[in-house]
Amino acid sequence: MRLPYVSEDPKFDDPEDQAIVARVQERRGYGGLLDLDRALLHAPPIADGWNGFLGSIRTQTSLSQSVSETAICRVAVLNKAHYELSHHAPLLLYASNTTITPTHITALESTPPHHHPTPPFDAAHSAVLAYTDAMTLSVQVPEAVFALLKQHFNEREVVEITATIAAYNCVSRFLVALDVGEMNGKKWDGRPEVEES
Repeated sequence: MRLPYVSEDPKFDDPEDQAIVARVQERRGYGGLLDLDRALLHAPPIADGWNGFLGSIRTQTSLSQSVSETAICRVAVLNKAHYELSHHAPLLLYASNTTITPTHITALESTPPHHHPTPPFDAAHSAVLAYTDAMTLSVQVPEAVFALLKQHFNEREVVEITATIAAYNCVSRFLVALDVGEMNGKKWDGRPEVEES
């Protein structure tokens, strides 16, 4: 990383900052702090807001895990955020109630922007991929891409998909700018890590 990480068990003099550490640790659970957390905790109030926002994106939407992780992984691929992909590709593979396989991960990595043939993805996941590409690469989403998304998802889900894509574009830009996890210029090697950002 371009900055030193804070300690794996940081101790701040300010009780409010220490309470933030406790909230981040609570959300992470058994796994302890990620390198991402240890970067963010240089600015505890930012880490706190991040923790709340990303916690909601991760646990408070109605989306299936396969839909959210497909979007997150595609953002990681497009932005060359290999640290993000290394954490979320395993979550996509282990998504419940789906037939996601390593072929899907390969397709996410090898498909050029704005090209999402099926198979391996079904029509709903392909619509998410097209929407993710448009939001990430162009920002403005063509009407045809939005209309396709609306064929498969209700209004709440469209908002949740949009927020997920936007949030993980933020995550990937932070990760890449600071080289969190020291993965810039490297590719994810496929070894499973099941921690989440």
